[in-house]
Order: sequence, then structure tokens, then C-alpha cells
Amino acid sequence: MQPKDAAAEDIVIAGAGLAGLATALGLYRKGVRSLVLESSPSLRASGFAFTTWKNAFRALDTLGVGDKIRKQHLQALALRVVSSDTGEIVREADLTRSGKGGPNEIRCVRRDLLLQALEEELPKGTIRYSSKIVSIEEDGEIKVLRLADGSVLRAKVLIGCDGVNSVVAKWLGLAKPSYSGRLAARGLAHYPDGHGFEPKFLQFIGHGFRSGMLPCNETDIYWFFTWTPSEHDKGVDESEAKMKQFVLDKLRGSKVPEEALAVIAKSEMSDVLAAPLRFRPPLSLVTASISKVNVCVAGDALHPMTPDLGQGGCSALEDGVVLARCLGEALVGDSAAAENERIEACLREYARIRRWRSVELIATAYTIGFIQESNHAIVSFLRDKFLSGVLAGRLLKMADYDCGTLSN
Repeated sequence: MQPKDAAAEDIVIAGAGLAGLATALGLYRKGVRSLVLESSPSLRASGFAFTTWKNAFRALDTLGVGDKIRKQHLQALALRVVSSDTGEIVREADLTRSGKGGPNEIRCVRRDLLLQALEEELPKGTIRYSSKIVSIEEDGEIKVLRLADGSVLRAKVLIGCDGVNSVVAKWLGLAKPSYSGRLAARGLAHYPDGHGFEPKFLQFIGHGFRSGMLPCNETDIYWFFTWTPSEHDKGVDESEAKMKQFVLDKLRGSKVPEEALAVIAKSEMSDVLAAPLRFRPPLSLVTASISKVNVCVAGDALHPMTPDLGQGGCSALEDGVVLARCLGEALVGDSAAAENERIEACLREYARIRRWRSVELIATAYTIGFIQESNHAIVSFLRDKFLSGVLAGRLLKMADYDCGTLSN
């Protein structure tokens, strides 16, 4: 198929993850249609769940799905941080206490339920599945997208929400994400008759790992475990049974209570048993081309980060609202002749808004992960005795962010 004969679309969004669907829904709320290309045959919900903070719910409220998600998930009441070295509680915080922007809101949200909620609000046909972009070419200001199935699309605007291995980010010339030297295992325990746990965020730090668990609702508990692998860990990800046993052995060697171990023993694990934690070097984003004329990136395609702040999914929702606001204004203008200039200007404005937020999130997440996971004697002492309050305060501050509404 020749590019001139290809199907034409005003806005193409690569990736039907949180950033992609949030952007598409935000645009739809502003009366702008988009086409979302998803490489998988259906919605993907890798990782089971994620901690959804106040900033994410502000974005979800703007998109019109916040209350639906609240009804499906429990509000976390407290954060308890326990030293894996001593078993002592190093920090306990009331998560319902009000911050500068009002009451805190923290829920562990199942990815599948959130993706479904976003998808259900979109017009049928918005998402095209089994559609992976393999190359991007230019024909004037039009982007010619060649897909893995041999089809070709011509896009007036291209938005890359295609994850950490983003084809669009590579085209823009963004720095390749770096491996943090750490791995993550995740799981979900299901209790059909109810788990009986209080809605508290329980976290274990130190001893060379970082682990935590939080109920999603009355029947599901999500847990995670991050660590720095050694040569003795080879083969632990060969099967779910081996991976689960590895996590349990690590936790049993510390001061982790039996009820927490029972949750992990009962759980189902994600498809990627030991996922490498990657991040985009934050300094590389200071001068990077987040947007270029009519192309930009959002979500993990923009700011892949380690999970230590719990802000990866939250910031993707922020991206979607900001991008839809900026781009929607450009596309509803009166003058068709100036449309290309408006698109370029609005994407530059989006990049300006999201650049420093992305830099700060990536750098803060990496630093907190290093401190919390460290088993170095001096770092552990300072963390447990002096820094726990500072880290918790920083976490809550990063979550007290308002991405704004869909109107300027």
C-alpha cells in the first residue's frame, strides 16, 4: 500500500494503557475524536494493581470516572512502614489526614477495572487492537505509520503512549531507559469470602529489599517485592512456584509477620515473574524533545520510573488530562489554515508543563527506592532513625498535585 492511499486519521494514539486511554477520553470529552492503536489483542492489565493517590483521582474526576473507581476500591486508612532488619515500626501515618489540597485519598486500584472504566466511556471503534506501529515516516507534516500487519495510516497528530519500549520515543530521540539494577515481583491474593485485613498500606524496607501490600477491596490484596538480584538468584523466575518461594524465603529471613507471608503464599503472580525496573535518566529530559511539531509522548513512553513513589500510573493519568486540554484547544479553533501552527504550539505547551514534573518524579522515585531498599548499615540507621518521616512526607507531597481540568 502506498502512503497516499493509506487511511487518514486526525489523531493517532499508540498504546491503550492508562496514558493512552486517558488522553483519548479527555479528547472525547472536548469533542475531539482519536484512534487508539493497541498492539495486544485486548486490553492489558500487567502488574495487577497500582497505588492511586489524590493526584490520580483529581485526573479521574476530570475524566468523569472517579466515583466509579471509588465504589470498587477501599480507601487506605494508614501507612505503616516496618524495618525488615529490626521488625520495628519506623513510620506510621494517618492517610486520611488533610494536606494542603484537602483530604488525602489513596486506594489500591486494579488495573483491569480502571482500563475497563476508561474504555467503556469511549465510543465504539476508538481502540483498534492487534495494531503495532513498526515504523514512522514523514510526508510533509503528515506522519505515515506502518503497522506490523502491513497496513498504513496517515496521522495529522501522533501521540506515543506505547510504554517503556516506545517506538515514538525512539523516533523523537529520547534517551533509552536505563536498568536500575533491581527487579520486581508482583501478585494478587483473592479471598472469595473476604480477607478480613484492615485497609492499611503495610510496607517493609531494608535488608536488601522493599516489599508491601494493600487491600484493593474486600476480596483482593495486592503485594509487591523489589530487590537487587545477585548471582545466587539465577533461575528463581523459571516458574511461579520458584518465584513465590524465593520471595517467601527472603521475607521469612526478616521480621515479616506470618499473616503477610500467608497473603503471598495464596496469591496469583503476574505473567512477568521478575520484571526489570527501568527509568529514563531524569537529566536527559531537561533538554529532550518531548514533542516535535505534531508528535509527542506520554506515560511510560515519556517518564518510565521505578515504582517507589507509586506515581507511574498516577502521572500517566495527569499526562492524559494535560495533553487533552492542550491539544483539544488547538483542534477546536476556527482557522483551518493555522491549525498546524496551533498543534505545534499546544504540544510545546504540554511538554513545558510535563517536563519538570517528569524529572522530579523519576529522580525522587529512584532516590527513595535506593534508601528504602538499602542494607548498608549507615544508610539503614539513618533511614530508620531520621529519614522515614522525611520520605513519607515527600511521598505525600508528590501526590498532592493538581493537573487541572480539561478547560483552560
